Amino acid sequence: MTYILNNPDVILRLTGQHLYMTLTALVISLAIALPLSLLLLRSERLANGVLGLLGVLYTIPSIALLILLLPVFGLNQKSVIVALIIYTQVILVRNMVVGMKGVPAYILEAAKGVGMSGWQSWRRVQLPLAMPVIIAGLRIAIIVAIAIATIGAKFGAGGLGTLLFDGIAQNRYDKIVAGSVVVVLVAILLNRLLITAERHYQKRHGS
Repeated sequence: MTYILNNPDVILRLTGQHLYMTLTALVISLAIALPLSLLLLRSERLANGVLGLLGVLYTIPSIALLILLLPVFGLNQKSVIVALIIYTQVILVRNMVVGMKGVPAYILEAAKGVGMSGWQSWRRVQLPLAMPVIIAGLRIAIIVAIAIATIGAKFGAGGLGTLLFDGIAQNRYDKIVAGSVVVVLVAILLNRLLITAERHYQKRHGS
């Protein structure tokens, strides 16, 4: 804690880098996962194939994946962000598919019966009912992204992992503890924000 109090500028800079990588990856990942999940809902066979492929990518160790990405994206934040997008896809897509598949068929039929188009039914009925499952997946994805982004410091991406790796190299336990504490605090804060957003959403929609 002494290091954090004595070096607030360093902590803020590295935290900003960490949040940039994490949130940028999640925004892009969501933009990919949502239309992809809608496509997978149309075909069980395609869903099994795509989710299987994403599952295989998810099992690749993060350091190995980052090394594979280096020749394409370089030793920088781009490689880390792409890796985060790959790792979070399987979580987001799976939860979106499961959440939307979990909406009872009779509810969708009722929406169709009152004159809703397929788009209106999805936007007004299916997506809102699936939202708790989707947000649960997003919470997991954020924790995974924050953890893997920490390793990104080893590949020139900056972030809070810099304190951990510098602390190990310099035998500075104050840096190691400071980096660990701030990473945990960032994860808790983002998780709490999503829990609050989920409760607000459920309250607004009367669920």
